[in-house]
Amino acid sequence: MERYLLIDVGAGTMDVLYWDAALDIHYKAVVKSPVRRLAEEASAIEGDILLTGCEMGGGALGSILRGKADSARVVMTTEAAATLHHDVEKVRSWGIEVVDAAQALERMKDPGLNRLELADVDPERIRRLIESFGVPFAFDCVGLCAQDHGVAPPGVSHLDFRHHLFTEILDRSPSPSALLYRAEEVPAAMNRLKSLAESARKLPVEEGIYVMDSGMAAILGASRDRAALAKERVMVLDVATSHTVGAALERDEIAGFFEYHTRDITASSLDRLLKDLPEGKLTHEEILREGGHGAYTRRRFPWEDALPIIATGPKRALLKDSRLPIVYGAPFGDNMMTGCGGLLEAIRRRQGLDPAEIL
Repeated sequence: MERYLLIDVGAGTMDVLYWDAALDIHYKAVVKSPVRRLAEEASAIEGDILLTGCEMGGGALGSILRGKADSARVVMTTEAAATLHHDVEKVRSWGIEVVDAAQALERMKDPGLNRLELADVDPERIRRLIESFGVPFAFDCVGLCAQDHGVAPPGVSHLDFRHHLFTEILDRSPSPSALLYRAEEVPAAMNRLKSLAESARKLPVEEGIYVMDSGMAAILGASRDRAALAKERVMVLDVATSHTVGAALERDEIAGFFEYHTRDITASSLDRLLKDLPEGKLTHEEILREGGHGAYTRRRFPWEDALPIIATGPKRALLKDSRLPIVYGAPFGDNMMTGCGGLLEAIRRRQGLDPAEIL
């Protein structure tokens, strides 16, 4: 297996890494995220709109569609509507018409309905990117990551549900790479990752498609920074556009982690969280009350044993006022390749291969 394509689908950017193991060459790009592109397209449409496709990241797109529904007809297939909310009745309460596939086909006959297809993977856009690298649009392996809150049962918080999806697996196998799935293995509750894997089947890949939650991919990727590799214990923090995740690791195993929406944290709150995390002072219930996704502890050690803290992510400038020893990491040679690097590392581990040494 030689030609790897890794894609981290974020709220702000889509990060792309191509690596040829045989030639030991790599190319990369950081471009506008799919949801931002589609939000701009939807905003520019005048009149009624029909959205088909599958679940993808919502973000700004959801706000635009709810606003459009006040003055225009907005129609979505059930699959596409999952982008906004997993409760179809909730989507309908915003004035959006939700239809099944057969009804959507009928709506397509209406020339007054402008069409948009929702998906985190746009094969044509990816083809143009890859060919701009000067390499063939063909791969042995494709890995993709994105945030997936999961489809929570009625009455269960989606934040709490996402957290427990992770911790149940980490209790059995505490490496972040345990959250990597082949396309055919994705749990039914992880609907966005299933949609991501299904969309990726349109890419020219020979041997395998893998998907992973981007929070876990970022933890693994940050731990591959040169400043972390020689350490038995390390703390990593990825401050992404939408989500922030911090983790304490010991011998490549997760000792604990926490997760928040980036909009809900400050440098001072992160200082507290990072001190308390490795010492097991954070409780899941406490973090949920604060509006976070939760916290997890399986092993404890003094926080000073895991310094400095490796910080990555497009919003890590938030840490400029931190009082802790922070190292601005560049795993795989680039801060913006943290998720892609974690994907690559997880896939190589799954395949029983040596780590990729991209400096």
